[in-house]
Amino acid sequence: MSLATRDGVPVDAPIAPPKVVRQRRTRPGLLGLAVLLIALGGLGAAFAVTSVRATGSYLAIARPVEVGRILTADDLVSVQVSGGAGLSPVPAKKRDEVVGKRAAVSLVPGSLLTMAQLTDAPLLGQGQQQIALGLEPSRVPARKLHPGDKVLLVSTPDEDSDNAPSSTRFTATVIDTLTPENDDVVIYLALAVRDVPAVVVLAAQERIALVLTEAA
Repeated sequence: MSLATRDGVPVDAPIAPPKVVRQRRTRPGLLGLAVLLIALGGLGAAFAVTSVRATGSYLAIARPVEVGRILTADDLVSVQVSGGAGLSPVPAKKRDEVVGKRAAVSLVPGSLLTMAQLTDAPLLGQGQQQIALGLEPSRVPARKLHPGDKVLLVSTPDEDSDNAPSSTRFTATVIDTLTPENDDVVIYLALAVRDVPAVVVLAAQERIALVLTEAA
């Protein structure tokens, strides 16, 4: 043991106090944050796996299909779609089930096919023919007419006639609608054969008004 001297008298040297190692305290807030981040990471990984698994093969339209035409295999193409929340496209494995069905609406290339766009029933009933009317949007009774809507065609007065105004009414069923670039609305109707000649003449004279009587 070493000695120190003070004025020639030996004295015991002072002993340094032992160092106390302070333990680091774990803050509960940081621990909770770490647990939360781990949990969120797990949820993110689960969502990514779910999204990948949701990718499937569905049927899309390969070429234009007019309303009423029977669908063929050449009209369809298989596409890969990821997710698809809120959609109900037809799986590619059901191709044989949709081939031979009739298009209830016009089918546009590149769009996914749904069962609501197809029908087994003929669009034209017995004793009916299909006609197309081009009307200004202000003459259409709804923003969007749907296949199956029941409408009433009413003739408007002839401005060049001196006779008292009279009107003729014809019942019809909407098959499909189309809005071309000129903003006129083209409406395809199923009409009784006996009424077709009169309606065609009135349409050429722009003397047709359309009334929605029953929504599909």
